[in-house]
Amino acid sequence: MEINLGIMKDVSENIKKQAPNSFVIVISNPLDAMVYAFHKVSGFPKNRVVGMAGALDSARFRTFIAMETGCSVQDITCMVLGGHGDTMVPIARLATVGGVPVTDLIPPERLAEIEDRTRFAGGEIVKLFGNGSAFYAPAQSAIEMAESYLRDKKRVIPCASLCEGEFGIDGYFIGVPSVIGSGGVERILEFELLDDEKEALNNTLTAVKKTVRGTGL
Repeated sequence: MEINLGIMKDVSENIKKQAPNSFVIVISNPLDAMVYAFHKVSGFPKNRVVGMAGALDSARFRTFIAMETGCSVQDITCMVLGGHGDTMVPIARLATVGGVPVTDLIPPERLAEIEDRTRFAGGEIVKLFGNGSAFYAPAQSAIEMAESYLRDKKRVIPCASLCEGEFGIDGYFIGVPSVIGSGGVERILEFELLDDEKEALNNTLTAVKKTVRGTGL
């Protein structure tokens, strides 16, 4: 936190000075705190600052579903909400394989195991590396977001966007389905959560708030 926060403050000031009209995708960890810090220090409007979290988490969720079903990742749609950490919230009931609900293809117990693997996938990769961290999937996720902005694709990508009332969250960057186009984060797609999903999102929000407090901003 301390090292990356110092770097982020310096980067924020320089981007503000050298590229004041840019769209910024924050990748540094702890993600939820770093994107918050960039927004506070730079003073950029909320549509031009976003965190990469959910795109990566959803890609991992999609990959594990593909491995389980034996289907292409290209035909799998899924979403992970919340903070970029162990409290993230995979929304399994909305995941589909070629339009078919994944809940009809994978037993509940196995699906729960896949959700857990998604939450801890970052740690799994670090353990496999021994020394280092994930780089390929985060880079690919950031490129996906950048292309949507540069080419005005209007892609709906789970990203750490600044919520101002959406999903009952106010003033924090957290993973939510975001429409990214030439206007940056153009809007957040809000939908009704089930009670257990609300509880899980509140849990991850608590974790995000704790991390953000650590910035002192």
